[in-house]
Amino acid sequence: MKAYRAKQIAMKKVVGDYAEQYAKLRDYVLELQKSNPNTTVKLQVEVECNLSSTTRQFKRIYICLGGLKQDGSFMKGPYPGQILTAVGVDPNQGIYPLAYAVVEAETTDSWSWFLEILQDDLDLNRDSNFTFITDRQKGIVPAMARVFPSAERRFCIRHIYENMKKQWKGQVYKDQLWKCASATTVPQFKKCMDVLKDINKDAHKWLNEIPYHHWSRAHFTAHCDVLLNNMCEVFNRQLVNGRDKPIILALEYIRGYLMRRIVNVQKAISKCHGPLTPTATMLLSKVKEEASQFVVEWNGKHEYQVTGAWGDQYVVNARDRTCTCRKWEVCGIPCRHVVAAIWNMALNGENVGLPEHWLALSMAKTYSHNMGVHTNSHHLCITHKLGGLRRKEERQLMNQANLVKGHKLSRSGKTITCAKCKKKGHNSRSCKGQEERAT
Repeated sequence: MKAYRAKQIAMKKVVGDYAEQYAKLRDYVLELQKSNPNTTVKLQVEVECNLSSTTRQFKRIYICLGGLKQDGSFMKGPYPGQILTAVGVDPNQGIYPLAYAVVEAETTDSWSWFLEILQDDLDLNRDSNFTFITDRQKGIVPAMARVFPSAERRFCIRHIYENMKKQWKGQVYKDQLWKCASATTVPQFKKCMDVLKDINKDAHKWLNEIPYHHWSRAHFTAHCDVLLNNMCEVFNRQLVNGRDKPIILALEYIRGYLMRRIVNVQKAISKCHGPLTPTATMLLSKVKEEASQFVVEWNGKHEYQVTGAWGDQYVVNARDRTCTCRKWEVCGIPCRHVVAAIWNMALNGENVGLPEHWLALSMAKTYSHNMGVHTNSHHLCITHKLGGLRRKEERQLMNQANLVKGHKLSRSGKTITCAKCKKKGHNSRSCKGQEERAT
């Protein structure tokens, strides 16, 4: 215990007092909004029974410094909580953190609160057409269904496999799951599912119970082929060293990472010389190597028949921007059949460009802003006192005090009265009044 207390004293001197930083939180919010005028910050406190008290207990904080992905990571320290994050995909297929929050726990209520504010920040309505990918955590699924009922919701394949391998382990199951998820057409998907059925009928039945549109590319509708939630996990790995810090230092750690990332991406953009983002250039160069193997025939309007060396035949519709392999629709990057057709279009006086979000210009617009800087927490004055997250023991005592059993309030925390001597502080069993009188 002495070593533990010594460590706590040393940590307090190095990183500061945890409770004191909660007291400065309101002033930190004002400083953050002053240095970043377009920042959205929502601070929620616990409802106190004593309305005359000037102190409020911290509950949640949401910050938005401005295809979505969400995840949660635990905070460490004497006031544990949960960090919720929403991470988007930038034009170079990199992470683009949109918003983050510190809440009491990863529940349906906390996720609903987070998503409702995010909905307002991004100016989204209930019928907006966009995509979320999550780890199937119980709290987020009902929250998303309530806040964004029309959005396309996907489940991370890696998390699906983590649940799958509890019953069926082995590389065979993992590889077949990926083949099923990666197939871009329904016939291909059915063939892969049939192979899984031949391997193990129970595994096929288990996977078949998960709605296809949540994890199969063949059933995706949006121009996004993402199957993994690793974008949020990449972001969360950057937060590991900040999760055990006091609340303001933890929030500043996240803000500092975001500021450095924006500057680093801006430097990378300045080195781009082509019209496309680096990732789009790399993907398209691989596709072009394969496109030379196809023969293209034009029907005189907007359709092209593309035939491979093995007799495989596909139809590219330049007007609708579709290919029967569906990779162009799902990924956004032209497939090898589309590239072969584009080369033919140049001969026929037509041209089909890439989607705007793959252009380097779009990437430059995305990172055209810079974050403001401000002083650290040592320069903040405590003008709005705020208490920290309740410790686990405090929450348990509060719940016990409010618990009603058989129409009687719990006696926890109350001073008892002896039925024999009528004195307070002990009961009749431990009463020593009779022994003293006998003596």
